[in-house]
Amino acid sequence: MKITVIGTGYVGLVAGACLADMGNNVICVDNDIQKLEQLKNGIIPMFEPGLEELVKSNVTEERLIFSNNTDMAVKNSDICFIAVGTPQGEDGSADLQYVMNVAKSIAKAMNGYKVIVIKSSVPVGSAEKITKLIKQYTVHDFDIVSNPEFLKQGNAVEDFLKPDRVIIGSNSDKATLIMQEIYSPFFRTGNRVIVMDVKSAEMTKYAANSFLATKISFMNEIANLCEKVGADAETVRIGMSTDSRIGNKFLFPGIGYGGSCFPKDVKSLIKMGSDYDCEMKIIKAVNEVNKKQRTLFIKKITDRFGNNLKGKTFAIWGLAFKPKTNDMRYAPSITVIEALLEKGAKIKAYDPKAMKTATFYLQDRIEYGKNAYDCLNNADALILMTEWNEFRRPDFDKVKLLLRYPIIFDARNQYDTVRLKEKQFEYYQVGKIN
Repeated sequence: MKITVIGTGYVGLVAGACLADMGNNVICVDNDIQKLEQLKNGIIPMFEPGLEELVKSNVTEERLIFSNNTDMAVKNSDICFIAVGTPQGEDGSADLQYVMNVAKSIAKAMNGYKVIVIKSSVPVGSAEKITKLIKQYTVHDFDIVSNPEFLKQGNAVEDFLKPDRVIIGSNSDKATLIMQEIYSPFFRTGNRVIVMDVKSAEMTKYAANSFLATKISFMNEIANLCEKVGADAETVRIGMSTDSRIGNKFLFPGIGYGGSCFPKDVKSLIKMGSDYDCEMKIIKAVNEVNKKQRTLFIKKITDRFGNNLKGKTFAIWGLAFKPKTNDMRYAPSITVIEALLEKGAKIKAYDPKAMKTATFYLQDRIEYGKNAYDCLNNADALILMTEWNEFRRPDFDKVKLLLRYPIIFDARNQYDTVRLKEKQFEYYQVGKIN
């Protein structure tokens, strides 16, 4: 099929490459000329396992091309995916100006029937607004489809190629059949395409992500109580997760969620509820617990070292909000580092993939290590923020030798408490008494 994907950010680039890999002819459109040139040369602007190889192979096979010409792309496509950003305001509202501008450009370029697919995260009711706008600029028939993405950063390519489910929000039988045809190659062993009306599809994205965020915040509240009463949050987690009604995903106590999806979608759902006079009490609590969790972790450090951290140096392992990505949007590491800097501390940090990204958020206010062990030299403590594989089994004897004091603050509960006590470390976790 002939497909245009407008927007070559995280969602658009993964979608374009994966759709091309299934034999479709895909044009990825962006207005950033420098980025387009890099993509044409196989240089990927974000780290995502498998994406670089997928882009290169489909560019070589001429199934995937990059362009800044929206008019050309729309005229040569039957389906147009909108995958541009929807920046969030302080009140949680989504800025739809980029989505609306793209919709207007599509409308002006239309030369026949088109299926216009919304991949961007937009509030419920956005498809109606887009429909009204497009009708002002074209006489051609079209259908709007809501097709929310559920990609996990660090596993996005695999998620797109082997999805749990695909949501198609459509009020048109014709558009539904076209979308089912697009996704049929991804479901050779069973059909997990779920068709619903457009508004329900728009809501599903926010409901799903907010529920997962709720599980994280719930487990963190339980972990905080475990610390007070002397219980072990990890064994409590195991006791809960073996109940098939609950499951074992998103139940790990830690420093809370980050990234571009959960914080944004939780706040958007709260804002939508406010707009429709429907207070989202549980979701509000989820957001507050998540913010508080970072503060509580910082308190562990100040309880040990005092509130004045002048003369103290902390080694940070991990800057990205999660492993297998270089994304630092709403990353807990930023909150912790900013708080420690404000209290006078010095920071030396290392991340396998997010070092360049970190300079955007933290500039030269911290020192960047050449590798994990380089950060430790003469630091007062190690703070683990992101559970990258290379941090899972470090040489603790070497860690102890390099640190000024054998102290580890673990925001991800990654290490074996017994082993570290045997090596005479002070080890601070979430949901466990030191």
